Amino acid sequence: MKRIVIGMAAAMSLFATGAMAADLAARPYVKAPVMVDPVWSWTGFYVGANGGYSWGRSRTDVSYFNSATGAAIAPPAGSITNASFDMNGGIAGGQAGYNWQNANWVFGIEGDLQWSGEKGGATYSCFTVTIAGGACLPGLTAAPAGLATATTLTIDQHLQWFGTVRGRVGILATPKVLFYGTGGLAFGEIKTTGTMTGFTPAGVAIASVGSNSTTRAGWTAGVGVEGKITQNWSAKLEYLYMDLGNFSSGPFTLAPLSTVSANVSSRFTDHILRAGINYQFGGPVVARY
Repeated sequence: MKRIVIGMAAAMSLFATGAMAADLAARPYVKAPVMVDPVWSWTGFYVGANGGYSWGRSRTDVSYFNSATGAAIAPPAGSITNASFDMNGGIAGGQAGYNWQNANWVFGIEGDLQWSGEKGGATYSCFTVTIAGGACLPGLTAAPAGLATATTLTIDQHLQWFGTVRGRVGILATPKVLFYGTGGLAFGEIKTTGTMTGFTPAGVAIASVGSNSTTRAGWTAGVGVEGKITQNWSAKLEYLYMDLGNFSSGPFTLAPLSTVSANVSSRFTDHILRAGINYQFGGPVVARY
């Protein structure tokens, strides 16, 4: 009897264990965690700083006139009334912009402001060579006998600052390296200083200095390469050609001791090479599976 009771208890225990096991849900299959591979994103706002050097060129013409009557003065043969001179110097500034990335293409807009140390100048002369002396206009100014130069005008120009607002279109050579083209509006301020020297009808040497500044708008275009250092930091090297167009300066005059005056007409172009660094704010991180 005892053996029967023990057997029945064992059977009931096995039955209960099986029933409980049957009630338990099957263990679900769990996929291994996804390995996230960050993709370099170029989308977002950025700010930065840059520095470099510029090779500018001013093509400047001088025209003379009588400040008392306004009549044009035709310089004698041999006078120097036009010249081109270099305006080279260092530059430094900052930039800000926004990029949109679409696959391997990057589109953006960027603006910058630059300090400029670009300066240059040339000397122009209005003269004739005679034994009795020279005159830019007979009866107005005359050099003493034996001197060739009756009137000279030294022009010094300085591009004080400039800026650009440009579009950018680029293609990614690798996820971290961007080659781009850029172009748009350029503007800047050029200061022109004129130092005029001459002689009174009595043969007395006189001189005067004047200056004025003008802000010009033009265009710019160029190319560049930019590379990611980290997701947020990048470095770039950029070349721009800039044309600020034509502008006038003056008048520069020897009045009231003389009535010879001069107006100046210039055209300024520039070649800019600069390196910079940018900080990009945020930007999405994309998972690649």
